[in-house]
Amino acid sequence: MNPDALAFFDELAVHNTKDWWQTNKARYDTNVAGPFEALAEQLEPEFGPVKIFRPYRDVRFSADKSPYKLQIGLVTRASAAHYLQLSASGLLIGGGMYQPSPARLAAFRSLVDDPRTAPDLEATLAEVRAAGFEPMRENALRTAPRGFATDHPRIELLRLRHLAVGREEQPDEWMWTPVALDEIRAAWHVVSVWCDWLHTTIATDPDAR
Repeated sequence: MNPDALAFFDELAVHNTKDWWQTNKARYDTNVAGPFEALAEQLEPEFGPVKIFRPYRDVRFSADKSPYKLQIGLVTRASAAHYLQLSASGLLIGGGMYQPSPARLAAFRSLVDDPRTAPDLEATLAEVRAAGFEPMRENALRTAPRGFATDHPRIELLRLRHLAVGREEQPDEWMWTPVALDEIRAAWHVVSVWCDWLHTTIATDPDAR
């Protein structure tokens, strides 16, 4: 990765226009997208095919009509996937199921609720938390899902809508060195603990478990 990516996204936040983008497109290709593509190629042999997200925002249903994303991200092509994002604020490393189907979410909540399966889930979360990863609470329910008590002992897990974990890394010199690959690979190994739990407990077809 290239440290100019931080400055690029800082400037893009101020000048999020087609004219600025076209003027700086070669810079994006060289200093932002290029290093991310090289990183993806190095991660693929161990973690499988990787998709890099396009830089264009879908503004059809958004009040914010700025056309370009203020980050670059990549994700593995799996039902429980590994994720990496670079923005002006640094790296976001994580993975899991960002938008689980209703059946998968229901299966997860059943496992959370069941005192026989909850300990294994809590042990898995404790392992990834020890490495700084936390469940993603974006868009979590404000109250208990239907059918569950608000004073449930694991209510915070029942409220989750995304079955993903993540860890933020502030900009640091190691990100622009060969060490970055080793750091990201090691972090993804931790994420694999969570993804493996999801794959094992919430099958492709939850009704077939």
